[in-house]
Amino acid sequence: MHTRRKFLYFFSTHNISQSRISHQLNAFSQLNPFYETPKTLNPFRVLPQYAPFSTQASKFPEYEMPTVTWGVIQGRKEKLVSRVIVFDYLKGLGIIPDELQDLELPSTVEVMRERVEFLMKLGLTVDDINEYPLMLGCSVRKNIIPVLGYLEKIGIPRSKLGEFINSYPQVLHASVIVELVPVVRFLRGLDVEKDDIGYVLQKYPELLGFKLEGTMSTSVAYLVSVGVNPRDIGPMVTQYPYLLGMRVGTVIKPMVDYLVSLGLLKKILARMLEKRAYILGYDLEETVKPNVDCLISFGVRRECLASVIAQYPQIIGLPLKAKLSSQQYFFSLKLKIDPEGFARVMEKMPQVVSLHQNVIMKPVEFLIGRGIPASDVASMVIKCPQLVAVRVELMKISYYFFKSEMGRPMNELVEFPEYFTYSLESRIKPRYQRLKSKGIRCSLNWMLNCSDQRFEERLQGNYIETESVGPSFNMGGKLDLPGNAIVSDDEEESDDEVLYRRTVSL
Repeated sequence: MHTRRKFLYFFSTHNISQSRISHQLNAFSQLNPFYETPKTLNPFRVLPQYAPFSTQASKFPEYEMPTVTWGVIQGRKEKLVSRVIVFDYLKGLGIIPDELQDLELPSTVEVMRERVEFLMKLGLTVDDINEYPLMLGCSVRKNIIPVLGYLEKIGIPRSKLGEFINSYPQVLHASVIVELVPVVRFLRGLDVEKDDIGYVLQKYPELLGFKLEGTMSTSVAYLVSVGVNPRDIGPMVTQYPYLLGMRVGTVIKPMVDYLVSLGLLKKILARMLEKRAYILGYDLEETVKPNVDCLISFGVRRECLASVIAQYPQIIGLPLKAKLSSQQYFFSLKLKIDPEGFARVMEKMPQVVSLHQNVIMKPVEFLIGRGIPASDVASMVIKCPQLVAVRVELMKISYYFFKSEMGRPMNELVEFPEYFTYSLESRIKPRYQRLKSKGIRCSLNWMLNCSDQRFEERLQGNYIETESVGPSFNMGGKLDLPGNAIVSDDEEESDDEVLYRRTVSL
């Protein structure tokens, strides 16, 4: 320390000769074998090895290096005095420094001022700093600038950096190489797209503070064990990154076990989670279980719960009691459908709980306007709830073809309302023309409720069956269609199955 002070003393003397400086540098180099004599003998010029840390503007105009980067070497008494002065400065700005008592702080007001001004340039306010005053212990050069540069590099827009720091200020204490880079590599290893990394971290910045061998790895491993495709983990994380912070034992597994207890097969549950990972964020005790009880109280049969949840997973996270009460009253008042009928509608199309009432009324009013009695319309909706989600423009085209081209009685529509859910151009017209050319007259159900292959077999007389109800949903398998027993497993997906999938996606 004595030798260092002598060296600093010679550099602070303005009237020494060049030869004396050279002599003293040589003497110092003999005392310190690790010291290399600089090429220049001008002690007031920035040494070459420190040039990268000069105070000139960096490539980030907003991130200018501080002009003061270190304090004066002080004794204990001087440190106490300096701390009081720095604290008075912070208090003058409205910053409460109570949490900074045990923190290593700059010894001068100038350095602290530059830290505060730098943070404020990012968009932080005094209130934001007071929320986490420990950020004032971060060096602009050593902590803040490296972290900001890396965050921008991985896709967080510069305009959002202040917001990011405000939501997760602890990141300023992190080491880029030791802590931040491994987390980003972990996310990429889960198949999170490179362009999505910034988006994921903005949604859930706390990920940058997680340990790789802890909650994140355990959550992923458990989801894969349930049946989630490993290649779908990346899209799941992009959609709902919070799942990486959920504990398996207290959050994920209890949710999975409860849904399985309702009759959901794990492979179906895995498909649900792949598409709607946010289901894991629903509170099991406060939301999910009360919603299931609510469905039962409104008449949904227990054996149908699994089907209802599989068709519309969001239903277990809605404010369900209020929605069901409103829709049940609406169905009773406007559609003349009693509570039991409403329960059957819910079992077949649970999405109806979230449909706007004016949307529901449009197809209903169209059918009533065609002369169909309100009681028959109610029966049609109970048989085929998808009617209330069909666009009226398409219903009109299908109806006029039914009346003008097919010339069939209205009661056939009442008996088979699913007619309006089939495509006129790709299903109804072609099949009607084939039947007409052969002089065959059959019911709408027989004509439409089968795959193209089955329809050809019927025309050739190779397949005879009695008419049955429309498609129904079975957990763990395909839709049950008439004559299901003789349909091979490799038969192409029928239009009814396509219709179901489209209904589920509403």
